[in-house]
Amino acid sequence: MAREGMKFTSFYAQPVCGPSRAALMTGCYPMRVAERGNTKQIHPILHSNEITVAELLKPQGYATACFGKWDLAKHSQSNFFSDLLPTRQGFDYFFGTPTSNDGVANLYRNEELIEPKSNMATLTRRYTDEAIGFMKLNRNKPFFVYIPHTMPHTRLDASKPFKGKSPRGLYGDVIEEIDFNVGRILDAVNELDLAENTYVLFTSDNGPWLIKNKNHADGRLRTDHGGSAGMLRGGKVSTFEGGVRVPTIMWGPDRVPAGTTCDKIASTLDILPTLTSLARAKMPSDRIIDGEDISHLLHGEFDKANSEKTFFYYLRVHLQAVRQGQWKLHLPRDSEPVGAAPFSRNIHIAPEDRIGFDKPFLVNLQSDIGETTDVSAQHPEVVARLLKLSDGMRKDLGDYDRVGKNMRFFDLNGPRPTRPPIPSVRKPLPKKRNAKNEKTP
Repeated sequence: MAREGMKFTSFYAQPVCGPSRAALMTGCYPMRVAERGNTKQIHPILHSNEITVAELLKPQGYATACFGKWDLAKHSQSNFFSDLLPTRQGFDYFFGTPTSNDGVANLYRNEELIEPKSNMATLTRRYTDEAIGFMKLNRNKPFFVYIPHTMPHTRLDASKPFKGKSPRGLYGDVIEEIDFNVGRILDAVNELDLAENTYVLFTSDNGPWLIKNKNHADGRLRTDHGGSAGMLRGGKVSTFEGGVRVPTIMWGPDRVPAGTTCDKIASTLDILPTLTSLARAKMPSDRIIDGEDISHLLHGEFDKANSEKTFFYYLRVHLQAVRQGQWKLHLPRDSEPVGAAPFSRNIHIAPEDRIGFDKPFLVNLQSDIGETTDVSAQHPEVVARLLKLSDGMRKDLGDYDRVGKNMRFFDLNGPRPTRPPIPSVRKPLPKKRNAKNEKTP
C-alpha cells in the first residue's frame, strides 16, 4: 500500500480504542461528543443524536457497512444498547461484535446474535469475506466499508494457515493474517474494476499494548502479545507519541501519489470531513466538528496544509499535551492525574513513563521524536503560544476540572454539569471465604 500510495508519519488516534472509534465516526474529540445518560465513559456510549460518517454518506446514495468491532453501544459483549448498534447509526449492514474480545467475542449479523462465543481464530478472514461480498453486491453504486478488526486486541488468535508461522509468535501470526486480508481487499477493488474511484485507508486506533509485553518492553519476543512503537515513547493509554501516533496509509491509484510520505499533522478526527468532501456530501451545520477536510493532503498538495493545525492530547477527560507544527508541549500534571482515572495509576506503560511535569515540558518532535529533552527555556515564545491554545481548548471543550462551553449534552433535564460527569468506579467486593476451608490460629 505504501509503495502504491501515501504514508502518513504524523497521524493521530486517541489513547484508547473506544474513544478512537468515537472520534473516527463523528469527527470530534471524545470529550465533545454526547453520550447516553450524559456521562463520560472510558469507552463512549455514542448518543443517537450524534451524527456518524455513515449517516452523512447515505443521503449521497452510499451503501454503508461495518465489519468487526463496534464498541460504541457500551463496552460489553452482551449487556449493551441494541438501539445504538451500527444499524441504528447509519450503517445498512453489520457483521461483527459489540465490543472488544477481552474474554469472548459474540458474533452478530445486523442485530441478531448468530454465534455466541465465536471462534476468534476465524474472525479476520470472515470479516474480510463479508466485506468483499458487500463490495461485490454494491459494485454498481457508491459504498462505504468500515472494517475495524477484532485483532490485535487480546485475546489473540489466528487461523490455521497463519498460526505458528511468524517468527514473532502469535502476535506476529495475527498481524500477518491482517496484512494478508488487507491485500485481499485491494485485490477485490482491482478485480471489480473500482480502483480508479475508490480510496482505501489503513490505520490503527491507538498505540501498542505494552502491558502485554514482558516488562512493558517494545514488543519483540515470541511470547509478547503487544506491539511495538519503535522510536516513539510510551504506548496505549498514554499521551506520549507512542500512545496516539499511529501507522497510516492512504491508497487511491492515480489520485493519491504513489510512494509519497506526508508529515503534516492529521488524525482520525479528519476522516469524517474528508470523506464527506470526497463524496460531495453536506457537513452538519448545527454543531462543532473538530476535524478538517484533508483531501488536499491525500492528493499530494502539501502546500495547502493548514500551518496552524493543532492536535490536543486528552487522556480520559484530562488535557495533557498540545502539538502545533514540530512543537509539542506537555502541560503540568501530577504523576497520577485525577482526570485520567481509572488510568491515573497507569500500569499500561513502562514505569519510567508514569511521570508528571512540574512545569510545561516542550519537545521539538522534529529532532527529538522520543520526547526526552525539555527545550522550553530556549523557546519561551513557543511555550506561551501553546499554553494559550490549551487555555482556549479548556474553555471550548473542557478539562478534568471544568466542562467546556461546547461539550455536548443531549439528555439534560437540569443545569449543565460543571465538571465532566465521570461515573463512579465500583470496586469489586471481596470474595467470600469458604468456612469449611478457613483455618483458625
